[in-house]
Amino acid sequence: MATASKGLNQLGNVSIYDNDINTAHKTGLWKNCPLLAYASNPSIGILHVEDFSDYNATDVWTLTQATAGAAAIGAAESGVLELDSNSTIATEGATLQANNRAFFLEAGKDLWYETKIKVVDTFDGAELFIGLSEVDTTLIAASANSSANHVGWQCVTDDGVLLFSAEKAGAGATKAAVTIAENEYVTLGFYCLGVTSIQQYVNDVLTSTVHVTANIPIVKVVPSFVCQTAGDVDPILHVKGYKMFQLH
Repeated sequence: MATASKGLNQLGNVSIYDNDINTAHKTGLWKNCPLLAYASNPSIGILHVEDFSDYNATDVWTLTQATAGAAAIGAAESGVLELDSNSTIATEGATLQANNRAFFLEAGKDLWYETKIKVVDTFDGAELFIGLSEVDTTLIAASANSSANHVGWQCVTDDGVLLFSAEKAGAGATKAAVTIAENEYVTLGFYCLGVTSIQQYVNDVLTSTVHVTANIPIVKVVPSFVCQTAGDVDPILHVKGYKMFQLH
């Protein structure tokens, strides 16, 4: 049974959490996000939650095939989108972007982002991107990230090692993130302090590496996911929703 809800004040922002449900809240990604204040005054920010209870392939999402690839609501658990490379031929698969859900990273407009993903069939044969990117129908091309403006996680080394990547107008950098495992979820998040720095969270734990101003994109970026194959296997990326909040 869950314990009573508790309050936390971080940097003047108050949040409510349940320690049994979210044991990492006091040190995690959302500890200083003003969601409680937003509930009383929605004008302070933009809250965007995608729970993948459905998949709108007409008005919201644009799927681009690198010869192959498909997207569909998962058949085995609630709130999951499956992005299937649908191929065993190297570099084939799908790019999925919410082209009309635009976000701009700006000074003084902090942004929080979190998603939960896993890979099956198999994790170490997948070429991946998870996060925010400019609209790019070939986001991973020739086993490399081709997006000139993005913040997110990528794997193009055919080994399941995710790197946290940020790039502004072609000036990019990568930071260590996490090695995924077959059929095991990992929670990925970041906190963008305007255009000053970006902190990374893995399983709601802050890492020691950050991206800096030179690598923070300032053009339109949209929720983006890529799942392609390195060859011989047919990886499927499972996305268990995502949540974003940005100050106005």
